[in-house]
Amino acid sequence: MAHTFIMPGLILSGDGAVEQSMDYMPKPPKKALVVTSACNVEYGQVDEITEVLEKEGREYCIFEQVNQEPSDSPVQAGARLYMEEHCGYLIAIGGGSAIDVMKAIGLLVSNPGDITDYAGKKEILNPLPFMAAVPTTAGTGSEATQFTIITDTKRNVKMLIGMKELMPDLVLLIPKLTYTVPREVTVSTGMDALIHALEAFLSKKAQPLTDSLAISAVKRILPNLPRVYSDGTDQSARNEMACAALEAGIAFNNSSVTLIHGMSRPIGALFHVPHGLSNAMLLRECMYFMADSAEDRLAVLSEAVHAAENGMNEKEKTEALLKKLSELCDFCAVPTLEEYGVEKKAFMAQIDKMAEDALASGSPHNLRKTIEKEDIISIYQKLWQEERSS
Repeated sequence: MAHTFIMPGLILSGDGAVEQSMDYMPKPPKKALVVTSACNVEYGQVDEITEVLEKEGREYCIFEQVNQEPSDSPVQAGARLYMEEHCGYLIAIGGGSAIDVMKAIGLLVSNPGDITDYAGKKEILNPLPFMAAVPTTAGTGSEATQFTIITDTKRNVKMLIGMKELMPDLVLLIPKLTYTVPREVTVSTGMDALIHALEAFLSKKAQPLTDSLAISAVKRILPNLPRVYSDGTDQSARNEMACAALEAGIAFNNSSVTLIHGMSRPIGALFHVPHGLSNAMLLRECMYFMADSAEDRLAVLSEAVHAAENGMNEKEKTEALLKKLSELCDFCAVPTLEEYGVEKKAFMAQIDKMAEDALASGSPHNLRKTIEKEDIISIYQKLWQEERSS
């Protein structure tokens, strides 16, 4: 069967990228809706774009109601503002939440219904407006995907909405926008990018093009995430992380994620743990579960990141890689659920629902092994065990 491979319409990076982007944005009198968060406005990241818009005589209005875990409410509010202000295109400035909200707004302003109507749909009636994504974190990869994740607040479910029309038309990769990101966000988004790359490589939908990007992303992240964790002003490491996040995003967009993301979304929806952090909490246990079905691929990855040593067999190379990943979690102080403040009793009461929601997302079925609800329940339970799997 033939492989498909899609990317953003255009990626601009390097000096002068913002100024050059004006050549590709819709021309005046079309007005832009800038989708962002109050923090991005406060930190001055939005100014990097709006100052150029103003210099070019372009009109815009700012929607800054994006929060850490986007839900249907800000999407509806953003869509109303877009229509009220007679906007003609969208620019997202922020992390994955801002970009996800932009995509959802784009869907609603051009098609009928609520955002919850589009969960599971693959086709829409009308094309979306032009969308430009300007990531300010290095991790989510949303700028390079055909997906948006929005919480349905009535059902307490994170909806994964995926269709090719959600792919941004333009991406501006400006690593300096990530320089001021706080340490906790750096870790959360950096671990998210790492897991995007790992799952893209381990997915049964992987292909040669995604393999190359996934391996490259992991090779960048493993040495550079500890560097930016230790020193957020390390510009070289920040630049490497920004490139890795984009690579990982393109990779998983074309080969999909697997178990970790499937299990992470219910934790975020029910207990409001940031997406990248809940992924990181699951990394060890899920990798141990997946390892026996992918030792050949994990051995290749272990060699690529210099975790394997001469003379090791596939199993030993795999174990060396898992150890390296575990050490990264420890170095970056990834908390347990308990350390984050989640109550064990409340978590256990939701395990059955979370397992069902994880399976319903479809992501776990991209594993190279069969997985059942009981397996997912077992992994959730292990997150509370004092001793890690070995």
